[in-house]
Amino acid sequence: MTALRLLALLARTLGFACAGVLAARAQTYGTQPTVQDVDPGIDHGSSEEALDYQWRKQPVYFRSDYSPGTIVVFTADRYLYLVQSPTRAIRYGIGVGREGFQWGGTQKITLKREWPDWVPPPEMIERQPYLPRFMAGGPGNPLGARAMNLGATVYRIHGTNAPETIGHAVSSGCFRLVNDDVIDLYNRVPVGTKVVVQHQ
Repeated sequence: MTALRLLALLARTLGFACAGVLAARAQTYGTQPTVQDVDPGIDHGSSEEALDYQWRKQPVYFRSDYSPGTIVVFTADRYLYLVQSPTRAIRYGIGVGREGFQWGGTQKITLKREWPDWVPPPEMIERQPYLPRFMAGGPGNPLGARAMNLGATVYRIHGTNAPETIGHAVSSGCFRLVNDDVIDLYNRVPVGTKVVVQHQ
């Protein structure tokens, strides 16, 4: 770990990290994911039992000034925190956007859906013309068991049937959790929840 990353981690631990209200934006389109993603329609499982311990949902010490109920995402560390108190949070392991698709800013959850249908946006179809134009919700759907839209952006917090992608930079900017974990998070947060994305 570089000295700069160590200082950033220490700053977050001590609660000095700045939330920063930035307009959500993707960087210029970039490179390959850090791990191969699963093709649509393939179900590799949905349980956190498939995850290494570090990526499993767990209560952790998390000192911050965020109000309880706030979601804080650290893309570099591949963790999503649901703040419970000034010193506690529930931490979830996540998959994040690959290089060129990562972003930072503050949004709110504007829509929640169970077993959502998937319609790849035109930009994704242009990059990956082999993708289906529509996939009904259910096992094998890339959005998994739940999806929570972030503001008016194309980004979501959603489930995945590919637990091997948790802890990796693999998506087109969305944040993915195994289905067990996204169901747990979905049940804990209402529409209007503040989501702070820290991108380093």
